[in-house]
Amino acid sequence: MPRPRSPRRPFRGLAALPLALAPFALASHAAAGTFVGAPPSPAANVAAATPAPARTLEEYRRFRALSIDLVGRMPTRAEIQELERAGFDLDRWIDARLGERGVVDRLLRVYMDALRLEVSPAFTVTPQATTLRRVQLKGPGGAALFVYYRLNQRRAREATDGEFCLTKGESGLQVPAADRVPTGEPIEVTQKVLDANTVEVKPWWLYGDYRAGDPVLRYGDAWKTASARYQPLPALLNGPDGKPASAVRVCREEAQSGATGRLLLTGRKRAPGPPPFDRLRPLPLDDGYAVQHKAEPIACTSQAAHTLSSECGCGVGLERCLPSDANTADGRAFALPDSAPLGLDRPLNAGPQTLSAWRRFWWTQEAVRFLEDVLANDRDFRDVVTARRTFVNGPLAQFYQAPTSSTPPQTRRPFGLVDEGEPLFDPARLPKDLLVNDLDRWDRVEDRGPRAAGVLTMPVFLTKYASRRARGAAVYQAFLCKSFLAAGVELTPSDEPDLTKRAGCSTCHATLEPLAAYFARVPETDWSFLPPASFPVDSPLCKKNAQGKAAGFCAPFYDPAFSDDAHGTLRGAYAARAHVDEGPAGAGAELAASPDFATCAVERVSSAFLGRALTSDDAALATSLRETFVASGYRMRALVRALVKSPRYLDASPWSSTLLRSERGATAGGGAR
Repeated sequence: MPRPRSPRRPFRGLAALPLALAPFALASHAAAGTFVGAPPSPAANVAAATPAPARTLEEYRRFRALSIDLVGRMPTRAEIQELERAGFDLDRWIDARLGERGVVDRLLRVYMDALRLEVSPAFTVTPQATTLRRVQLKGPGGAALFVYYRLNQRRAREATDGEFCLTKGESGLQVPAADRVPTGEPIEVTQKVLDANTVEVKPWWLYGDYRAGDPVLRYGDAWKTASARYQPLPALLNGPDGKPASAVRVCREEAQSGATGRLLLTGRKRAPGPPPFDRLRPLPLDDGYAVQHKAEPIACTSQAAHTLSSECGCGVGLERCLPSDANTADGRAFALPDSAPLGLDRPLNAGPQTLSAWRRFWWTQEAVRFLEDVLANDRDFRDVVTARRTFVNGPLAQFYQAPTSSTPPQTRRPFGLVDEGEPLFDPARLPKDLLVNDLDRWDRVEDRGPRAAGVLTMPVFLTKYASRRARGAAVYQAFLCKSFLAAGVELTPSDEPDLTKRAGCSTCHATLEPLAAYFARVPETDWSFLPPASFPVDSPLCKKNAQGKAAGFCAPFYDPAFSDDAHGTLRGAYAARAHVDEGPAGAGAELAASPDFATCAVERVSSAFLGRALTSDDAALATSLRETFVASGYRMRALVRALVKSPRYLDASPWSSTLLRSERGATAGGGAR
């Protein structure tokens, strides 16, 4: 394409730059490690001996804008010299940049900002099945020691069944089931009691080779290959005396490593009077599911295993569980960046973070890796909402290996489920050799399972947008560039439960409710899936009784406003029952098929590169870019290439600032080009 010419006097080289461009020149020299006025290098003398083609001020401006947009920084002195050489092909330079990291980072930022996935939700993620608490005791000889345990763990010993593995009479402490400090005065635990009820383990957070028969690669010692991001707190690495620990002590049941256990049946009945053995709570009775499925095996990776069996622990090296430095539900374990890093080589200060923050951090990184793969490999951008693949590292594999949900597992028992039923991520698809402490190894999982749908089924999205309506509104705005705003609508009192019909609400909810229905099988504030076999849209189990009420266990899942005396209706299903069983994958398919999907992508990318929102003057440009984007198979490189080569991009690419860029775009005149 012909280079644009300016009526301004052309000039050659950096030495001829006007005073107004001095900051640009200085920055370019600084980026190359030189300064204005420094003695020229021999290479520079050779370059100066070759006459350079004339470059206009507009050409320098455009090259600077292209470098910022495609590379992520201003051009270096060497790159300016390349521009000034005879035979420089700007189109070829642009095509080369489109495959580099700068464009990927730019587009990644556009969609991470649109989805706001890096803004952590105020959400606690501490499932009892995978969270180890810690209490400090007085050991043999009076020395302090730590013991790790799980809340509500079933135990073979009646005195401690469902509680901490040592009684108050043995340790002097009453360890509460809630998030409170143990009470009492610690007494010396005998070695016999300690050995009978606890065991020493070399855990995954302390040893790089924790799966070995006798691990020897201790963190910070023989194990020196841990990721720079892997920073266990000193409290996890040291004993109570502050000295490095070679192992940790954990209650015997939690230390078990088997894959399955048997359902526990005690035959006990509730006894009158206060709890025995100085317990805080009554002894747990046999679970109804365990009675019905007497002595059947249960997978130790299931969420309910630790409350239904005394034979299920945290696995080899405690790899199924996260440790905590406290007796509280959301204690601290690792240091993480306090804020988003400035760059790979300039991370911000890291500080102690809670277990919830650790899990949420890796949820976000999964979304980042997934989006990076789509953008860096120039895949069909519709994959963002439809693809089953993802990427996992050690912490994510640990999370997905032991399916959990934010709702207690017992809430699903009345519906015939001992656990989640159908996880959105099938743990059988996970790499078998991925260790929990492998932070920098990211393995591609080609197929998460039939329910997977790009970012729509990732925990970071489902918890960031915790309700069905929030999820529907988020995808509507992020991928279709539409919002639910009803201007000038008067709200009047109404008892109509159907928001698609209620006066004043129907304007928005006629569209929002069918979108929300795709997420009806993903409980709110959760990341699990309700299988149709156990949770039909219409369930006789949750019908209303003569008093107009349904069974109490139905409330989390079935909506009384749409139920009757024959059946209960699944929450969120009323507006589009056909969408319910399609699930989030159905939402992804609808988004990808919408003509607005491509239009929205063009709008988001163009606005980011032009530094302003598109207007009616840009209609022709937007149409042309959309046609290019669709014809390319929804590839972002084709879209960006067409955008930065367009005359409109030249008009909106000043050398100074986003403010001036916006002003130039607004005053370009003449309509879209």
